[in-house]
Amino acid sequence: MKKLFAELFGTFAMVFCGCGAMTIDEITGGTISHVGVAITWGLIVMAMIYAYGEISGAHFNPAVTIAFAYAKKFSWKDVPKYIIAQTLGAFLAIGILWILFPESQSFGHTYPADGFAPYKAFLLELLLTFFLMTTIINVSTGSKEVGTMAAIAVGSVLLLEAMFAGPMTKASMNPARSLAPALISGNTQNLWLYLTAPCLGAILAILSCKLVKDEDCCAGNC
Repeated sequence: MKKLFAELFGTFAMVFCGCGAMTIDEITGGTISHVGVAITWGLIVMAMIYAYGEISGAHFNPAVTIAFAYAKKFSWKDVPKYIIAQTLGAFLAIGILWILFPESQSFGHTYPADGFAPYKAFLLELLLTFFLMTTIINVSTGSKEVGTMAAIAVGSVLLLEAMFAGPMTKASMNPARSLAPALISGNTQNLWLYLTAPCLGAILAILSCKLVKDEDCCAGNC
């Protein structure tokens, strides 16, 4: 239960701060800016890895949890419990943002930019999650992300990807992070791609790991 609460609290903090920055930027006419939003995402992920990495592994993302299980670094029987905790954390965060900022129309929901076809958004989200999971799998120990290197590396990659890809897809890389604001705001168009592309991209990252490292290393047994 401690691990599940860590995943719930960590996902809550991540979504509340990240989507909160996007929500405040929306209702204040851009005072935070795209750069500010990207930095917020990177810093809150970094902070939550420091806070909960040694307890739960600081997944905060169903795609990461599924990929760890696929890599044999995490038990499949614990995957549903982690995903439920992460999803509850995300919904709790967006629910509080809805109470605080009812005038918002999106609460940080994810969607392709105008003129950017859904299939392109799918491919971009897949690649973004591929890069994120490639970093995670190489800086984690077992199913846990610990130490200065893990927090800085993962937070930096997320900041980087939010910085350059945010204008095109909002750089989700996380099904729970996309599901909660989409359902609460009613903006469910193209939600399917934000639920599937990150999971596929994360699994592809594990497959790529096995091409360049021993399979035991990808399972955390080096």
